[in-house]
Amino acid sequence: MFDIAQAIEDAGLGPSQQFLQVAKSDISLISDLSPEAKSLEGFLFPNTYEFTRTESMHDMAAAMVKQFRQVATQVGLTTDVQKTVTMASIIEKETSVPEERPLVASVYYNRLSKNIALQADPSVIYGELLEGRYTGALHHQDMQTNSSYNTYRHPGLPPGPIANPGKTSLEAALHPATSDYYYFVSNGNGHHNFAHSLEEHNRNVAKFRKIAFKR
Repeated sequence: MFDIAQAIEDAGLGPSQQFLQVAKSDISLISDLSPEAKSLEGFLFPNTYEFTRTESMHDMAAAMVKQFRQVATQVGLTTDVQKTVTMASIIEKETSVPEERPLVASVYYNRLSKNIALQADPSVIYGELLEGRYTGALHHQDMQTNSSYNTYRHPGLPPGPIANPGKTSLEAALHPATSDYYYFVSNGNGHHNFAHSLEEHNRNVAKFRKIAFKR
C-alpha cells in the first residue's frame, strides 16, 4: 500500500498520506472477506487502473478491492482468506518469477508444518515500513526486533498481508508445489536455488555471495 500511495501521488491524483489513511481505515470494504483484516493491505489488487482527479481515494481503493474480488473468485479463494492472502503476499515479494511461486509456497508451508520460523525478509521490512523506520536495507539487528512481523523471531505467518499479491501468487498459495525444500536463496540471475537442508542452503548462499562480490 505504500508503493500504491506513492504511485497515486506521482500521478498527481493526491497526497500519498491520504491514500494510506484510506487503506488503513476503510476495512469495511473487505470485512465480509476477511473480518480480522487491520487494513486493505493484500486486497488492493495490482493492475493498471485509469483514475481521474475527480475520484476520491476511497473510490480508487474500492476499485482495487473490486478487482481483487473478481480474481479471488476466478482462483477459487473462498476460505481462510486472511491466511491465504498473507502467504500469497510473502510469495509475491520473494520472487518475481511466476513459475517459481508454487515452489516458494512449498518452502513456507513445509516450514509452517514443522513450526520452523519463516525467516522472510520482506515481512521484516514491512514491519519497519509500518513503524516508519525502514532505511532501504536490512541489517543484522533488524532480525532481532520484537515486531510481530519479524518472522525470524516469531514462528508462523505474520499478522496480515505484507503486500498486494497478484493472481499467480494467490494461485501458488492455494496450490503449492509438493517438495521437501525448506530453504531458498537468490542465484544472482533473478531466480532462486532451493535446498533440502541447512548445509545445502549454506553452500547456495556462499555461491550467491561469490557472484554478488564479483559484481
